[in-house]
Amino acid sequence: MAEIKEKPKASLDVAGQFDRLEFLFHTYKKQLGIVGAVVIAVVGIAAAFKWWYVPTQDAEARSEMFYAENYFAIDSFKIAAAGGVAVKLPNGTEKIIKGFEQISEDYNLTPSGNLANYYLGICYLRTGRYEEAIQKLEDFSTSDVLLSAVALGAMGDAQIELNKPDEAIRYYLKAADQYANTFNSPIYLKKAAFAYELQSNYPEAIKLYERIQREYAKSTEARDIEKYLTRAKMMGNL
Repeated sequence: MAEIKEKPKASLDVAGQFDRLEFLFHTYKKQLGIVGAVVIAVVGIAAAFKWWYVPTQDAEARSEMFYAENYFAIDSFKIAAAGGVAVKLPNGTEKIIKGFEQISEDYNLTPSGNLANYYLGICYLRTGRYEEAIQKLEDFSTSDVLLSAVALGAMGDAQIELNKPDEAIRYYLKAADQYANTFNSPIYLKKAAFAYELQSNYPEAIKLYERIQREYAKSTEARDIEKYLTRAKMMGNL
C-alpha cells in the first residue's frame, strides 16, 4: 500500500510581506501623497459647501423671498413669479425685488430655492401656465406630508385644466392618501370624483362620494355629499 505523503504547509512570510509593502510605499510614495491630498481637499470642499456656502446662500434666498411671498399672499401671482417691481426699504432706499423664478434659479441648491419651486408652481397654476406649473411642482421636494399633499393636489388641478382627467385622478387620489385628514383628503376625493364624472365613469365617482360619506362624515364636503351621490346615480342610471 503506497504511503500517502502529507503536503507541506505553506509558511507565512511576514517579513517578506512587510518588505514588499515597504517597497511599494517607497515606489508610489509621491502618487499616494497626491491621492491623499486630493481626498483631503475634496472632503474640505464638501464640508465648506455644506456648512458655509449653502447656509449663506439660503439666508440670502430667504431675504429675497420675503418680498415675493408678500405679493403671493395678496394673489399678485405674476409679480410674485417674475418680480421686477421696486419696493421701499426701511432705510428709505428702493430695491427691485426678485420673483420666485429668479430665486428658484439663483438659489436652486438651497432649501429656500426648493421652496420657491412650490410657490412658482402655484403662481403658474393661477395664471394659466399649467404645463410649467406641473414641472415646477415636480421639482419641489419636501418631507412635510401636508405640503406634499397640497402640491400633488395642485398638479391634479393643472391636469384637469389640460383636459387630462386620468392624470388628474392619479394626483388627486395620491394627495388624498398622502396625509389622510378631515380637512384635505375629502377635498381631493371630491375633485377625483368630479374628474370621474367628466369621463362619465359614474360608478367610480359614486365610490369616492361614498368614501367621503363613510370616512370623513364630519368634513365640510360630507355635509352635502348626498346630492352629489344622487346626481351621479341618476346620470349613470344606477
